[in-house]
Amino acid sequence: MSESLVKSSGISVASQEGHGEKSGVTVLATKDEHTLSGEDLDENPDAIIVTGADAALHLLPLRDDFDNVLTLRSIFLSSGLACFQAVMYQIYQFKPTLVTIQGTFIVLISYFLGNAWAKFLPRGDKFEARWRAKNGQGKLPFWITALKFFNNGEWSLKEHAICSITATSASNAAPSSQVFAAQDLFYNLPLRPATVILSVISIGLFGYGLCGIFRPIAVWHTEAVYWSSLPTVKTLQGLHWHKVKNSKPLRYFWYAFSGMALYETIPAYIFPWLNSVSIPCLAAQKATGETANVLNNIFGGATNNQGLGLFSLSFDWQYLTSFQTSLPLKLQVHQATGLFTCFIIMIGLYYGNAWNARSLPFMSTRMLMNNGTTYPVSEVFPNGVLNEAALVEHGLPRLTGTFAFAMFMANAAIGALVVHCILFWGKDIVRAYKSAREGRYDDIHHEHMAKNYKEAPWWWYIIVLVGSFVLGIIVVTKENITLSAWEYVVALAIGCIFAPFSTIIFSRFGNGIATNNLSKMLAGLILPGRPIGNMYFAAWSHNVITNTVNLSNDLKMGEYLKIPPRIMFLTQIYGTVLGGFINYAIMISIVSGNRELLVDSNGNSSWSGATIQSYNTNAASWALAPYIYKIGTPYGAVPLGIVAGAGVVMIHAIFHRFVPKIGKFDTSEINLPQFIQYAGYIPYNQSQTCVLFTWIIGGFYVQYYLRNYKPRIFKDYSYLIAGAFDGASLTVLFILSFAVFGAGGVSHAFPTWWGNNADGHYDWCPAAE
Repeated sequence: MSESLVKSSGISVASQEGHGEKSGVTVLATKDEHTLSGEDLDENPDAIIVTGADAALHLLPLRDDFDNVLTLRSIFLSSGLACFQAVMYQIYQFKPTLVTIQGTFIVLISYFLGNAWAKFLPRGDKFEARWRAKNGQGKLPFWITALKFFNNGEWSLKEHAICSITATSASNAAPSSQVFAAQDLFYNLPLRPATVILSVISIGLFGYGLCGIFRPIAVWHTEAVYWSSLPTVKTLQGLHWHKVKNSKPLRYFWYAFSGMALYETIPAYIFPWLNSVSIPCLAAQKATGETANVLNNIFGGATNNQGLGLFSLSFDWQYLTSFQTSLPLKLQVHQATGLFTCFIIMIGLYYGNAWNARSLPFMSTRMLMNNGTTYPVSEVFPNGVLNEAALVEHGLPRLTGTFAFAMFMANAAIGALVVHCILFWGKDIVRAYKSAREGRYDDIHHEHMAKNYKEAPWWWYIIVLVGSFVLGIIVVTKENITLSAWEYVVALAIGCIFAPFSTIIFSRFGNGIATNNLSKMLAGLILPGRPIGNMYFAAWSHNVITNTVNLSNDLKMGEYLKIPPRIMFLTQIYGTVLGGFINYAIMISIVSGNRELLVDSNGNSSWSGATIQSYNTNAASWALAPYIYKIGTPYGAVPLGIVAGAGVVMIHAIFHRFVPKIGKFDTSEINLPQFIQYAGYIPYNQSQTCVLFTWIIGGFYVQYYLRNYKPRIFKDYSYLIAGAFDGASLTVLFILSFAVFGAGGVSHAFPTWWGNNADGHYDWCPAAE
């Protein structure tokens, strides 16, 4: 840390020896009580933030109050909120209505709970002050010491932060539980507690072990910003470092929260047309026949797989979120160009009849029969095993042309990702590891952490890796999961190969490259005809990658919020292990008590097995990979996307060598993995396409206009206000889920009217025939 930064922040480093949680560090009060607010660090408040180094210096304060982290109240509330988030995530795997419980929502819950604890329960520090006023310096009575242990001081930023991080770690286990629910519901294979708990912990901890090894490039690197987590970081800092009465940004946070809380009910429940405002659809709502089909394919987008949503606008924040507005401009550009490319290619593929696409729906991610109906997976895989006679009877499944294209592009993005990281960032990666070994860091936040706190040793993460590997071996050798030990090792090897690349690009761009279908496709080729093995293979490859990215993101948040690394290690391990037990208990309880409803395709207003059924169908269909994805088969080009993506990046690298710049533009700034991913994004993600144009408009407004022309507003307000919108919309959706959407029992639909066209398309596009 430079001397100027130390002085400007008001931090006097008396000694660097010991490196304990507070060792040798004194926080000095200088100009006033807000000297450490973070603004004083920024000598140029009008600086335009472009790079990760800019964000570290001008956007993210270096302030560290060296307050307590592990206290009774932080441990208690962390455990409670971890259980709450794990339970809710698990419950919503079996609900007809999906609700996201994360980010700013948990931050706000823990903020109110922590402040209530500090304010309404006896405070040890206040009793100590009164006692010392009477008795001076002496040994405190035991009852005051006990009160200080129970409740001491105001609810602090670091106590608050680990509540959010622990809850996030616990919820990471929920997606893995789909494997066990599907096995129990559809294949009647024995499912023991050891299988579930050890598998979930193994998958979670293996990802965490990898995250520890990748810290120099995934956490300590100055370009590893994790842009999409910044609204949460800024919300945490704003809530604790400012008072409403003398902080304009914090006042605007609560104004924004209140306004969005009042508004969100309208598009989410009363007036859903606001999520899919399409002038072309309104103008052509009475069209019929082929004209209606074309208009719906191009302009419709209010429901999944409806159409491209061209020129549609969304005014519902639950679908926009701070994730989109927080992504850096370089990703906004790649996203916009990729999506427009996707529009053009999809229209060309379908109306050009590639893969005989016109005989099937425009968009669908399902395996289909030749007549467009759903492929009978359950008949081809009775009891989870391929029946070749049934396969001959029904024939091979077909994919829509747009989905086959999306699969090809998804694989191309993965191939491009690996080669791009090696060719364009390889030297930087090597340099980062050398700097870490020598104790030199470019990131001022990590430099501060390294000087003032003990780092979690490398061997701690190695032990986690070895331990999680052993847990997985126990499962595959002792339990009936149709996955052999060598296949388990291959799955982990795939996770280890792709995890660093996925984490690097996510950390630098705020969005990663999807690897889930690659894992399932490879599993299908390695384990033909074994859908259960496919699910476990994907869990120990793709889910490991996902956990590595998520846990690395949390580690970076810990650096921004100055959480001691060893406490971060314990917090994330604790949350991951706790989540494994909680998820098992809730999952087995729901499956045992609602088996008939979950197996039934419809369920009821309280419980639905649709998510698990879809997961099982997907795994079974991938078990047919040797029949439909090998070279010479109908979709044999899909796996070759990996080679194509890698080749395109190699051409880009050669071009950059000979043409390093075009004017002031550095050609190395082109990121083909992100462009390719978005160029095949729409059919692959089954998303409501009515939000895409608003994503682009909102992203460019914040990241181009505000960042370049209103830098102070961008720095002080953009992430904080977006975080307020997130918290408000999630709070309202959580309430609506139990009040009217059926999460707590009977659903209560809002009456159908023009703005709630429940009997047709919400955007009033003509119904396709």
